Amino acid sequence: MSLQSLLAKLPFGPWRKAGPLVSVVRLTGVIGQGGPFRSGLSLAGVAPLLERAFAPKDQKAVALIINSPGGSPVQSALIAKRIRDLAEEKKVPVFAFCEDAAASGGYWLACAADEIWADESSIVGSIGVVSSGFGLHALIERHGIERRLYTAGDKKVLLDPFSPEREDGVAHLKALQADVHEAFKAMVRARRGTRLTGSEEELFSGAFWAGRRALALGLIDGLGDLRSVMRGRFGEKVRLRVVQQERGMLRRLGLRTGLRAGYGNAPALESGAHEAFAEALVTAARTSLDDWAAWARLGR
Repeated sequence: MSLQSLLAKLPFGPWRKAGPLVSVVRLTGVIGQGGPFRSGLSLAGVAPLLERAFAPKDQKAVALIINSPGGSPVQSALIAKRIRDLAEEKKVPVFAFCEDAAASGGYWLACAADEIWADESSIVGSIGVVSSGFGLHALIERHGIERRLYTAGDKKVLLDPFSPEREDGVAHLKALQADVHEAFKAMVRARRGTRLTGSEEELFSGAFWAGRRALALGLIDGLGDLRSVMRGRFGEKVRLRVVQQERGMLRRLGLRTGLRAGYGNAPALESGAHEAFAEALVTAARTSLDDWAAWARLGR
């Protein structure tokens, strides 16, 4: 055995032979613009992580850990496209690993990978489009509230929640949903191809399934977790390099930690931040309800 081979076996030093490298990016949460307490998954927030994940030379793959009930179809498409652009530019395969859910827009993201893996209990699919809201016109009438609304263009407020529902508004929304649904279906067909075994009526109905059924339908390629699959593919010495984003919640709220007379190192509100903090709390409550509704549609 040569001296170089012996040195490569040492657990330290520049001679140590490193194992194959796989970069890991976690994509978690509702897709779309978030608030002060929830960043949301958007291209603006995810792009720097993806650039860093695909940057290392000679790495074996990039792994995506996905845990999302969906959200904005636009942000789903933009993030998925950026993943594919980088994968083709760097010539690196991409693996997706579904955790609790890769549903709706979450599955759109998973389809950006060359292979999709999930747990037996993961929720996968929901290839459809949903819109929701409330009709409050009867409530404001009951309380004697007069609605004053002025527009230029008779279709400017087709879906106004404070006015009675309009048939042309519902028809317009359904046509818009159909267009978005077609884009979603085209993405799934292009990325999964002949691996899909279920009928389109079943696959694209908006239904979702647990891991084993998703595998039978061809929506995923196997059952397994990140560490096990990567070790099985690239060897037990594979190195999983997790690419993370720093959390700056306190800074976004206008809070900072610093020395103040009589307060030591206690957090303090910067000048003019009281109003921003109050607004942030209201926004947080609203986004929390939105997140809850997105997960609730999956029974989670």
